[in-house]
Amino acid sequence: MAFEHILVVCVGNICRSPIADALLSDRYPQKHIDSAGLSAVVDHPADDKALAVMTEHNSVVNASMSNHIAKQISEELVSKADLILTMSTSQSKWIEAQWPQCRGKAFRIGHWIDKDIADPYGHAESSFEIARQGIIDSLDQWFNKIS
Repeated sequence: MAFEHILVVCVGNICRSPIADALLSDRYPQKHIDSAGLSAVVDHPADDKALAVMTEHNSVVNASMSNHIAKQISEELVSKADLILTMSTSQSKWIEAQWPQCRGKAFRIGHWIDKDIADPYGHAESSFEIARQGIIDSLDQWFNKIS
C-alpha cells in the first residue's frame, strides 16, 4: 500500500513533528505531508532550536518548516491520513482512544527500531540534535514502506 497522506504528530507541534514533516516533505514532494500536536501551541512557528539544528546539518529547511504554523490534531486530520506517525507509543494509543478508526494506521515513528523520540522542548540545542537524529534514524526504516 502506498501512503499518500501522512500525518506526523508530537505534543506541541513546534519541535519534533515539524522536523519530521520537513524531512518527509523533502523526500516525498508528491505526497501530502502534514503535522499536528496533541496539545499544540496553536498558531506558533517551529521552535528556533528546531530550525537551528536542521540548518546546522544542511538539512532541508523547506517551506513546511520555515513557514510552519502549529495546529491541534483533529478528526479531520486523522481521517485524511493514510499513515499517522507519533513520537511515542503513548501518543499512538491516545490517538486510537480518541479515534478508534485510527487503529492500524497510527504508529510510533521509531516503531521499526523500538525507539521513542524524547521531547526536546525547553532543553539545550543538543536535545534537539538528539531528537533530529532519532527522527532521521526512524524515518530511514519507513522509507521502503512509504513508497
